[in-house]
Amino acid sequence: MRNRRTTAVAAVVGVLAVAGIATAVVVNQNPTDDTASSPIVAEFEGRDAREVIDELEATPAAERRTDIFASVRADELLITDLATGVETSLPKPAGLFYYSFAPYVDQTHPCTFHSLTTCLGEMGNTDVHVLVVTDDGDTLVDETRTTSDAGWVGLWLPAEITGTITVTYGDLSVTSPIATGDDDKTCDSTLQLT
Repeated sequence: MRNRRTTAVAAVVGVLAVAGIATAVVVNQNPTDDTASSPIVAEFEGRDAREVIDELEATPAAERRTDIFASVRADELLITDLATGVETSLPKPAGLFYYSFAPYVDQTHPCTFHSLTTCLGEMGNTDVHVLVVTDDGDTLVDETRTTSDAGWVGLWLPAEITGTITVTYGDLSVTSPIATGDDDKTCDSTLQLT
């Protein structure tokens, strides 16, 4: 399974590089399954996925790690050593879903699984108001958040909910459906402010 995942990661990284989101990223095509052969991956073994996700999301864009590819999935964080292809999986906390979005006005990119090391949004270090309301009418988030230096806002939400997210920036806003199930995306790059 690791070899299939690594091949998928290599394909995703290749697409990101072509799209101009990542540059000079190469994944070893002959990975091993031995994390001991990758001290980079070994440094993440046993760490809390929420802590690692929050840490990598907050890293300034110019200081992002270029030795790993970190992909947020519905139930895990996958970290791949780009030099060796060795991968590790950190399970996310039960009952929680990490949803990251990058509001934009002019420019975006396609995204399904949020990359904490390559995804860049248009509006870095920008205050936006975020409102998340479930289909049952529960307000989960209603506050001003500052996008990361890389242009993203990450939200830890309950798993298995559906609802809407509204993002407001000055006179501009956008409302979009949101879902946090096993088959839902962790990366939302579709929120165009108009």
